[in-house]
Amino acid sequence: MSDKTKLPVGYEAIRDKGWLNAHKFLLLRRASQLFFLALFLLGPWFGIWWFKGNLSGSLTFNFLPLTDPFITLQGMVAGHWPALTALIGALIVGVAYAVIGGRVYCSWVCPINPVTDGAHWLHDKLGMTKGWQPKKETRYYVLGMVLIVSMLTGTIAWEFVNPISMVHRGLIFGVGFAWAFVLAVFLFDFAVSRRGWCGHLCPVGAFYGLLGTGSVLRVTANKREACDDCMDCFAVCPEMHVITPALRGSDDDTPLILSPDCTNCGRCIDVCSVDVFEFTHRFDDTPAPGRVRQKSTPAPKADKAA
Repeated sequence: MSDKTKLPVGYEAIRDKGWLNAHKFLLLRRASQLFFLALFLLGPWFGIWWFKGNLSGSLTFNFLPLTDPFITLQGMVAGHWPALTALIGALIVGVAYAVIGGRVYCSWVCPINPVTDGAHWLHDKLGMTKGWQPKKETRYYVLGMVLIVSMLTGTIAWEFVNPISMVHRGLIFGVGFAWAFVLAVFLFDFAVSRRGWCGHLCPVGAFYGLLGTGSVLRVTANKREACDDCMDCFAVCPEMHVITPALRGSDDDTPLILSPDCTNCGRCIDVCSVDVFEFTHRFDDTPAPGRVRQKSTPAPKADKAA
């Protein structure tokens, strides 16, 4: 094994770009997650009711409704047609994530993301084995099961066990049973399945992934010819299978990461010392350096008659 493979993940990026630039998007994500969490705690904690509710549904400045479209969908299959304000709120949120990127919710908004990231960090720190890995499709089965249970019981089934809602309840009402769900997610990712919750089980992530299938915001491996095979991007990516087609594809393959599983977390950009990756949009047709775009050759003109 070469010395290079023994280096800690991100070591070269920190050396070449500095610690701050090698953690830029990670720090921005943490700030974003804290920001959205704080918005809904302003009322219960400080009596500033700019945002009433939580990430499942809220009323902003007493006039703008924002509703989780996954919650709305569960209510509809359960036979409870939502009020017009709830439909408008679901449409606003749904369109926003469909355009920006559905799983941006998972990496930039969801308060469970720091919990699962912490479990993954500790898992790696202790050198634990990969553990049991459910199939990637499992989260879609869970999504379907949640909708079926909602339909059969007439309830918004996921809210009974939703760890995202449990975080809000725990922070507002203090230590209680709600934290048991959050602890269960941590222990599952730490001791049972590495990155198992977000990557394989969570129906919320599955829903937002489907919602953002055609989203505009994308990561590109536009400088993939500079890749030095350090594998740091694969080590930090929560959905590492999304990188391979863009990074290892043939010259005719797009360097864009187009998989709806990509969370647009930006960690691959952070840890790459040679700046292979960058944020762009799905319509970016810039060929990766070293690739030759095929141009059509005009047909030769016929010789003039003598």
